[in-house]
Amino acid sequence: MPRLILFNKPYHVLCQFTDADGRATLADFVPVPGVYPAGRLDYDSEGLVVLTDAGWLQHRLSDPRHKLPKTYWVQVERIPDDAALQRLAEGVVIRGRRTRPARVERMEAPAVWERDPPIRYRKHVPTAWLALHLREGRNRQVRRMTAAVGHPTLRLIRQAVGPWTLGDLRPGQWIEVPAPAHPDALARLMHERR
Repeated sequence: MPRLILFNKPYHVLCQFTDADGRATLADFVPVPGVYPAGRLDYDSEGLVVLTDAGWLQHRLSDPRHKLPKTYWVQVERIPDDAALQRLAEGVVIRGRRTRPARVERMEAPAVWERDPPIRYRKHVPTAWLALHLREGRNRQVRRMTAAVGHPTLRLIRQAVGPWTLGDLRPGQWIEVPAPAHPDALARLMHERR
């Protein structure tokens, strides 16, 4: 049976198990041999990372061809208007390629942990939180998308990957959950969680 681990990656932790420069990595938090991240989460982003020891599951969760939905909570500079949200939803051009359509909505500030260090605070520049639901995962995509519509990302937390969510996990915590045994079981799980 495959192993499946949900990990809340803290800010400034690499989404890999080794680093020649001595930065914090997954190895500092997840002492489980043989598991690897199914996809990446940037060094300066926080939130859900799914790890598994099953190659087929790692591939299915990380390969953009499978269009696995991912949900991000994004704190941005200033308050986006409806036009900016519409542009995000329709897709923006990043490095010559348009992003896939996304679902985006304003949200209240989520009840999340304090970040260490905290985001930069500017007295006269308000911030807003967005829930952004993507079915692709290009390098630094969320940050590039919000910047393209004039609202730089200040804080980025991945809240869900497919049917799995952060739940009550605090930064640095992980939990092992039942894993689908084969691709059909994953498809059923995805359908049940819609």
